[in-house]
Amino acid sequence: MNEIDLVLVSETDNCTIYTLKFQDESQTEFERFYSKFKDDAVYSPDLMHIVAFINKIAQNGAFERLFRPEGKMTDHVVALPVINSKLRLYCLRLSDKLLILGNGGIKNSRTYNEDNTLRGYVITLQNFERLLKEEQQKGLVTITEKTIDINDGIHKVADNKSETSNNSEQ
Repeated sequence: MNEIDLVLVSETDNCTIYTLKFQDESQTEFERFYSKFKDDAVYSPDLMHIVAFINKIAQNGAFERLFRPEGKMTDHVVALPVINSKLRLYCLRLSDKLLILGNGGIKNSRTYNEDNTLRGYVITLQNFERLLKEEQQKGLVTITEKTIDINDGIHKVADNKSETSNNSEQ
């Protein structure tokens, strides 16, 4: 188990965007995703499309049609982009006004489940969502239309990071 923070990325009238940060990491999950591909000649254009898409989401809202459904029927894990791209950014879309950015990578398999690295990113988001719901039921977290208020600011989430960080260097 690792301790994790929820970090505000952007807050507009139409959407609040957060990302996750493991306490033992210097970068947030979205920063780690961005850093992997920003200088990559093949995937940098796809990354820029994803960043532009996130900016549009911040301005207009995190509408369901803007995301690829991923994860299980019981969770809110989605992916960007919806355009044809091998690059995937996994997110938690909690509502039209609330989005949590995770990490992602190159999708070389039919499903994220067939790739240990991508599966690890999805599992991290699924575990964080489960923990968020548990703490909301205990009164430790308040989720409003477009904010997540966490009393202590730090949570435990299953450690899939060690599994994914070894494979993400590929």
